[in-house]
This record gives sequence, C-alpha cells and structure tokens, in this order.
Amino acid sequence: MDVSSLSAWSKLSDILTSKSMTLNFLMLNAGIGPKGPWTDNQVFRKIFDTNFFGVVNGINTFHPHFADSKSKDQKSIVITGSKQGITNPPGNPAYNASKAAVKTTAEHLSYDLASTSPNTSVHLLVPGWTFTGLTGGGQTKEKPDGAWAPEQVADYLYKKMDEGKFYVICPDNDVNTETDKKRMMWTMGDIVYERQPMSRWRDEYKEEAKQAMEKMKL
Repeated sequence: MDVSSLSAWSKLSDILTSKSMTLNFLMLNAGIGPKGPWTDNQVFRKIFDTNFFGVVNGINTFHPHFADSKSKDQKSIVITGSKQGITNPPGNPAYNASKAAVKTTAEHLSYDLASTSPNTSVHLLVPGWTFTGLTGGGQTKEKPDGAWAPEQVADYLYKKMDEGKFYVICPDNDVNTETDKKRMMWTMGDIVYERQPMSRWRDEYKEEAKQAMEKMKL
C-alpha cells in the first residue's frame, strides 16, 4: 500500500474491522532516501510523505488499537528511525530531517501511551548498516563484511524489547555501540557548547572531535 495515503490506511483499517481483528503489534518501517538539490521541493515532499507521514498516518489510523487502558494484552509499536536523524551527517538533509521528525514523534507517542495504556510499549528501531534491497543488497550480491543481515537487526530488536528499552540503536560490524554513543554525545555538544552545527564534519573541528571522542568516557 501507499503509506503516504491516509485513504489507503483507512481501507486497511476497514479490512481489520470487518474481520473483528484488533492489533497487538504495529511496525512502521517504510522509508525512501532519494537525493536532490536545495531547489528541488518535490524531493523534500516525497521523502516526508513516505518517511514521516507514513508513520503519522499509521499512528492516526491504529492508535485506538493501542490506547485502550482497559486492555490487559501486551502490545507494541515499533517505528524505524535512522542514525542520520540523530547524528545528522551531511549529504541528504531531507532524509535526515524526516528521520529526526520520526524520532520526536515516537518519543511523544511513548510518553503519552505510558500513562494512557501502560501495557503498550513503543520502540524506536535505529538500524546500523544493514544489507537489504534498499541499501543495494540482493540475492546475487554478497553481504559486505561491515554490514549486518536483517535477521541480526531483528534479533537485536527482540532483545531490547524484552529489556523494555525504547531506543534500539543497532551496531553493525563496522561501528560498535560505544562509537555510536560517542558520536551522539558529540553531536549534542554542538548545542550545549555553541559550536557550529554538524561540527564533526567541519575542517576546523575535525581533529578536536576525533581526539575528544577517543578520550570520551561513557
């Protein structure tokens, strides 16, 4: 279905209603990542329609299935974010912005449902480098050594869900969890210490960022 179409979501909801089905698990995963120049308004709209409003439409449509405070069933909503929506590397501002919006939306959903439906858990899944069709993978190609297979991401998600974690920041075979945390802490420091944005990639900060993250203790 077209996740950017609210009417498509409504049709899906009607199918479930006609079969008297109630959802216990919802995963909002659809995403695209085309690139375009700052003058290409349609690229921004296309990315946000899928990456952000695809998530919002899913929440709008199925929120009643998960917000029932009387239900004793354990329910879960998993929303796929991206490290690019957290550390914000250069290269695709539209994609990064869409995933930053997804992160914020998921955080608010978790907060609100914690009080209205404590049996519903919300999780932000942030994969690392994963070998899928979206990232150029395929049956005729071998997985790069640095990438995780989709099954590894799924297993990591299940583990973190069992632990009750909201943030599921997946490592991969090139970037470990410690490195991810240091990069996120440096990124937040741009605001706290009033550095120029995206300082980790600016020439005047590169060496400082490298040394700081090497010395950083978690």
